[in-house]
Amino acid sequence: MKALVLSGGEGTRLRPFTYSMAKQLVPVANKPVLVHCLENLRDIGIEDVGVIVGGHAAQIEATVGDGSRLGLRLTYIRQEAPLGLAHCVALAADFLGDDDFVMYLGDNVLADGIAEAAEAFHERRPDAQVLVTKVADPRQYGVAEVDADSKVLALVEKPSAPRSDLAVIGVYFFTAAVHEAVRAIEPSARGELEITDAIQHLVDAGRTVTAREYEGYWKDTGKIDDLLECNREILARIAGTAADREGAEVDAESILQGPVVLGPGARVVRSKLTGPLVIGAGSVITGSSVGPYTAVGRDCVLEDSGVEDSIILEGAAIKNVRDLQSCVIGRWAQVQKPVTAASGSRLIIGDHTRAEVMA
Repeated sequence: MKALVLSGGEGTRLRPFTYSMAKQLVPVANKPVLVHCLENLRDIGIEDVGVIVGGHAAQIEATVGDGSRLGLRLTYIRQEAPLGLAHCVALAADFLGDDDFVMYLGDNVLADGIAEAAEAFHERRPDAQVLVTKVADPRQYGVAEVDADSKVLALVEKPSAPRSDLAVIGVYFFTAAVHEAVRAIEPSARGELEITDAIQHLVDAGRTVTAREYEGYWKDTGKIDDLLECNREILARIAGTAADREGAEVDAESILQGPVVLGPGARVVRSKLTGPLVIGAGSVITGSSVGPYTAVGRDCVLEDSGVEDSIILEGAAIKNVRDLQSCVIGRWAQVQKPVTAASGSRLIIGDHTRAEVMA
């Protein structure tokens, strides 16, 4: 089995961050979302992965390279314009050949892996298997209508009157039968080749399409609040043992509570760290209170500050600012306290920015 990972989207809902970085590279618990995806694929025994890339292709390739560090072989496939998920399958047809494959949206986090879904596909081997999860408001999703045997009867995109609460999420398993379906469909009203139309073509042609309910944690990280929620979920799973702090320095005046991970070269001085918490390599924390549920990237500086439930990207500096909560602070941004003071600030700022907040 091969894999096709889609990493070409522009991520407009994550601006301003995605003006200068691929949305799939935004970190969750200090690891790019794309890497979380690739690790899940490696864990089900996949070795060959096609990666669909767009305008941030060079950045993505610089981050994950040829995949060898993850035990994978990556082949990059360029999509010049966002013409739909089924268009990605068409672009990758030569790479995929006649092999079964799993298509994985590169901005989705499935924290409990996809091993059970992969096993179910191998055992039953339908022409397509979609992963679904129950949602409170199916009108916001593509919805699968299924029978008692989990066979898909219909896929409906954002129905006004849903007949099911099963939303289709970003992992699909296919046999080579999907290629004929992709060739058979026409662009939708928005000018894209929709994967839901290709799957519906399989259903209409009498092919076997099944739905597998995903019972683990799933999140599309396309929005800021969802990104922060995902960060909390992944951090809650870390061990934070002494081995996770090797190569870091913590002075005698500092207090560490709960699971805390410190990267090599990180220094903690006169500070309180409350886990779950991850601090990247080379970061320096002085006179500050950090955590819980916070991920601080590499080479950051926090001085006389307090931050929790936040994502701080590489190289950011926060000085003399207390009570930061639910923040996402971009790479190399600078945040500092102005002359006057207040409390309770929230920041969502992009790369290379400078902010002075009342905090």
